[in-house]
Amino acid sequence: MDITSAFKKRSEPSMTKLPTLTAYLDAMQKLLAFILQIPPIDPSTHLRTTFLLRLTGDVMTSVPGYPPQMKELQTLLDLLDDLDQSWSAVLKNQVWDSAAGKGVDLIVTVDGIKPGDPPIRSSPVSQTERTRLRSLLVTGTAGLEEWMTGLNTSGEDYQIALQRAGLLQGFDDLFSVTLSEMGTYDGSVNDPAGMEGTC
Repeated sequence: MDITSAFKKRSEPSMTKLPTLTAYLDAMQKLLAFILQIPPIDPSTHLRTTFLLRLTGDVMTSVPGYPPQMKELQTLLDLLDDLDQSWSAVLKNQVWDSAAGKGVDLIVTVDGIKPGDPPIRSSPVSQTERTRLRSLLVTGTAGLEEWMTGLNTSGEDYQIALQRAGLLQGFDDLFSVTLSEMGTYDGSVNDPAGMEGTC
């Protein structure tokens, strides 16, 4: 709630803790780290997915509310890559290894299971949640692309400026790990023509 409130007040620097995109991204990075501490064990599994969906939606809709600046794009790309790796772990029902920055399989030793305890379960991400995630990623990525056209590149095409800064490939590959995990990274996910005949 504090992050959302601070984002809404971003145009009034004296009223907000998040007046810049960098400050916003830093706050979201901390929130992401907190969410990833939630174990993929029921009943917490759904909670982790719900919070991560909310964070993803907030990031994808809030970032375009800040003026685009080339100096902040690497920090944005780093957070989006962390989100991509996070979603891969969530889709695989893995625990988050913060040191490695990736998901690892949950291993429960026999000693950790006591007779009479309820079975340890980890529910998969539902089809509804997958559909919502796919929608957030596709529309959010399109929104970021449109937002980057507002970069001050002195008349140069923004993609050429990103290429020169070494950032273009990173933005071209946004959420490729997550989309591959969901089985939708075939190039048609952003192309409405690729959906013909599927409905």
